[in-house]
Amino acid sequence: MDIKEMYGKVLEGTVTDLNKDEAFVQIEGTTFALQLAELTEIPELGDDITGFVYEDQSHKNRMTTVMPLVSEGVWDFATVTDTRSDLGVFVDVGLEDKDIVVSLDDLPFEHQEWPKKGDKVMVKLDVDHKGRLWGKLADIELYTQIARSPGEDTKNKDEEGTIIAIRETGSFVMTESYYIGFIHVNEQGEPLHIGQHIKARVIGTSHRRLNLSMKPRAFEEITPDAQMIVAVLEHSQDKKMPYTDKSDPDAIKEYFGISKGSFKRALGNLMKQRKIEQKDGYTYLK
Repeated sequence: MDIKEMYGKVLEGTVTDLNKDEAFVQIEGTTFALQLAELTEIPELGDDITGFVYEDQSHKNRMTTVMPLVSEGVWDFATVTDTRSDLGVFVDVGLEDKDIVVSLDDLPFEHQEWPKKGDKVMVKLDVDHKGRLWGKLADIELYTQIARSPGEDTKNKDEEGTIIAIRETGSFVMTESYYIGFIHVNEQGEPLHIGQHIKARVIGTSHRRLNLSMKPRAFEEITPDAQMIVAVLEHSQDKKMPYTDKSDPDAIKEYFGISKGSFKRALGNLMKQRKIEQKDGYTYLK
């Protein structure tokens, strides 16, 4: 077997040499270094060891008994560690000294739609004809295979999930409940990117998927008056202010420039959302 055909596979080899840090395992005439720290006991010359073989960042042949999260036939979520506009997105698949690249050819044309550092994306291992390891990004068809069909009881429920694909009309989501969701561009509220964790609410179902919205429910919308009150609390000492729904109308008008009726409506809006509380003549930011 050519060495390029070995990379990315789990193979068995024979220990041919040792030093204080590594065992050297030979497979069909090619030697791979294995960290002794991975093993529970020091092997002897001639022992057979099975491990995952690859080329590390320093172009050194390595073997590890700590299997990566993914392989050529196994998908899993991997964390993004870095991005390079000329190459793609680097992900951590569990190899101590090597991150795997998801090629820019496998990513959206618009760089702002690429996953960001810290995001999680579902990938599997792909090995090219040169023996190079790549991360293959899961497509919408794969997610569809593992997704659940939503019922009518999902309407208006809150969901959290990860952006898995972006189209001109909107973005697809895999929710933590294993539903496929779709957020129309008019329901997003902000530009989204693959791998982004989002919170949304269900506004309907169609084609075995949830229709989602990231916009707040009507009672959750913060009015300009409420935004002003939050700003006052955020910039005040101890996150409190000596104004409540019992305060004098003239004092409210002088300080906030709004009527007591408007002030009370704004307070009520914030209390419904549990952003504030009133106690002992003060309003507190929660």
